[in-house]
Amino acid sequence: MDFNVKKLASDAGVFFTRAVQYTEEKLGQAEKTELDAHLENLIARADCTKNWTEKIFRQTEVLLQPNPSARIEEFFYEKLDRKIPSRTTNAELLGQYMQDAAKEFGPGTPYGSTLITVGEFQRRLGGAEREFLQMSAINFLTPLRNFLEGDWKTISKERRLLENRRLDLDICKARLKKAKLAEDKAAAAPDFQETRPRNYVLSASASAAGHELRAAQTEFDRQAEVTCLLLEGISSTHVNHLRCLHEFVEAQAAYYAQCHKHMQDLQKELSRTGFTDKMRVKYRMQFIVQPYSSGTYSHLLSHHLPTFIFVFFACCKKQCILNEYN
Repeated sequence: MDFNVKKLASDAGVFFTRAVQYTEEKLGQAEKTELDAHLENLIARADCTKNWTEKIFRQTEVLLQPNPSARIEEFFYEKLDRKIPSRTTNAELLGQYMQDAAKEFGPGTPYGSTLITVGEFQRRLGGAEREFLQMSAINFLTPLRNFLEGDWKTISKERRLLENRRLDLDICKARLKKAKLAEDKAAAAPDFQETRPRNYVLSASASAAGHELRAAQTEFDRQAEVTCLLLEGISSTHVNHLRCLHEFVEAQAAYYAQCHKHMQDLQKELSRTGFTDKMRVKYRMQFIVQPYSSGTYSHLLSHHLPTFIFVFFACCKKQCILNEYN
């Protein structure tokens, strides 16, 4: 217990000393050791990679799952290390509703049989979407997540350690500088009446500060090398993410091609059901002409004569089209 208390007190003292050094640097009252230009460029590149990878990852999640509640649910399943339950896609749900409605309307009716056909193809679209979501999550989202939650955390840890080593180095530099100033001042005005001359004590203090500085410099250089090696690995990360991006595009292209094929097959299937262009125009004209009854004409005539004339000639034109198809 005594050892733990001493260690805690020592850690608190180190933390306070670093905080003082950091504050003085921000206020311009202390010198700061600058990092190597190559290391600074690597750090800037790593920060840029992390920021944009995080944005791409979040937006891809939104693209694949627009429902925020579902994303939160999946997030908790991942944190609990549990398998995410299978979720019915919207297209599959729509297809199921259409087929259920066809049973109520009668599968033998034109509307019911068409609902069954369209519902089946909607379910196929939903299946294609499900496969695309699974492939995208495995081949694209997972590598991005592994970088953000794995490699980047390691890089951040080593960067924090490098910053602490840099603060310790600057603290040692400041101590050595103060010790040398005090030693020079004592040498300029020695006090020979002292039993132990101050310049002797200050010389020993400067020697100890120099030893601490060399040790701190060694630790800083070693940590800078480790951090540099990790940051240089960002190039490999870019190569890996490039490969994953190609796989995502291939999965997306296959998904849209499959959806296009399903819709073409659906159109061919509907064209064989007998719902011809003539019937389509007839039904459309019915809904257009029906609202304009004689009562409607009287109402328009009593209020807006130009509007009445426009509607009258429009309805006459559409009636001619109906007569032509009939």
